Amino acid sequence: MQWTGPTLGAGIAFALSLGGLLLLNPIAQRAGLIDHPAGRKNHRAPTPVTGGLAMLGAIVATGLLLRLNTSQAAQGFIVSAILVTLLGAADDKWDLSWRLRIAGQAIIALVMVYLGDIRVEHLGNAFGLDLPSLGPLSVPFTVFATVGIINAVNMVDGADGLAGLLVLCALVMLEAAAIYSGNSAVYESVPILIGAVAGFLVQNLRSPWQPRARVFMGNAGSALLGLTIACLSFRLTQNPAHPVNPVLALWLIPIPIMDCLVLMVRRVRNGRSPFSADHNHAHHLMQEAGFGPTQAAITLAAFSCLCGLTAAVLLRLHVAHPTLMLAFAGLCLTWYWITSRRVRAVGFFRSLRGVKQAVTSPHALEGAALFADPNRGAGADMG
Repeated sequence: MQWTGPTLGAGIAFALSLGGLLLLNPIAQRAGLIDHPAGRKNHRAPTPVTGGLAMLGAIVATGLLLRLNTSQAAQGFIVSAILVTLLGAADDKWDLSWRLRIAGQAIIALVMVYLGDIRVEHLGNAFGLDLPSLGPLSVPFTVFATVGIINAVNMVDGADGLAGLLVLCALVMLEAAAIYSGNSAVYESVPILIGAVAGFLVQNLRSPWQPRARVFMGNAGSALLGLTIACLSFRLTQNPAHPVNPVLALWLIPIPIMDCLVLMVRRVRNGRSPFSADHNHAHHLMQEAGFGPTQAAITLAAFSCLCGLTAAVLLRLHVAHPTLMLAFAGLCLTWYWITSRRVRAVGFFRSLRGVKQAVTSPHALEGAALFADPNRGAGADMG
């Protein structure tokens, strides 16, 4: 296994992503790509939403430099990524209706399917039925799954660093699974994506030296990252030569999927559009319980990594795939019950935060004061 290429790709993408942000931010005002504090958005200063464009530029340019965009799948992904990012940028600028957004995403998913030949052909025995192929349901299922993942990432993009950190964790786990399975086409390309996201997080994630996000990914960025996770998951789990069970994909991004499913079901039950906005996301509840945006992002990212690692170990121990599906359904039902009463959900996170503080030294707490301040203003809630 030759690591020079992947490592170089990650470094180039990181530099281009970070440099792209610095170049794009000054022109964001003229392009109308500024997110202003208003309504449910509680950040304090107008902030550029150029993260998606910078990450896209870094991914495409690095792929061209390293000549990794030559395969049919890579070309299908690049074209789809450009289209979905432009659609997201248009949404950032003009606030498109959700119907237009979903229709556009579905068409872009079809581009990925037919141009890149990237699709879900089988689900293994996830439901206890070892079906050989989805047959004519393959394309509609792929479109549904792609649009679902895009919007799940979009909905969780409501606090500085959260969506980017969750996607970064998912990419690292996808890379580990690709290496383990010997899927060279995936493990050679994922480091580029990791580098691009990491470059964005430098400007988006809070730190003691950066009290607020300098840039948001916007709907362009969340759509790009959602499409990326969907595409990589399909390429990883639908490769007969290097099989990875499709059940694992759910456990790599549990927070966005769980949060999205539960909120959409609850909104429909309350007679509202499943795409309407509110302050009932996991990160909102955590901030109400006293978590700072960075604390919430790191906590949820750690939980995401724990879920992925646990699922991988259980698969290695030959735990039945339907059992893992039922476990994920149980996780969603548990979250639905916890959040069915806001006071219960806030109390749960308040207890969790108390446990964290109990095992943290006073010196560490003093050093993390900027991370923990929930009043410094969160990123724009795009969900």
